[in-house]
Amino acid sequence: MISTIILGALVGFLTGHIMRGEGFGAIGNIVLGIFGGIVGRFLFGVIGLGPTGLIGDIIAGVVGAVILVYAFGETRRRRHR
Repeated sequence: MISTIILGALVGFLTGHIMRGEGFGAIGNIVLGIFGGIVGRFLFGVIGLGPTGLIGDIIAGVVGAVILVYAFGETRRRRHR
């Protein structure tokens, strides 16, 4: 559980730097990192590249979190039009 939170925080932090201006605060980034890991693992599994090890989990998490941040950003932008 603690390792998931730490990994989620790291993934959220990295995603915040990749997707500038789309941060969700510390807690939001941790949650986003955890869900990003789930999404990333699923997507990598679908294409046959199941992540292995800590580095694989980080990469999958960041990819998933970037996709989630992009999707949430687009949803927000569409609501404000």
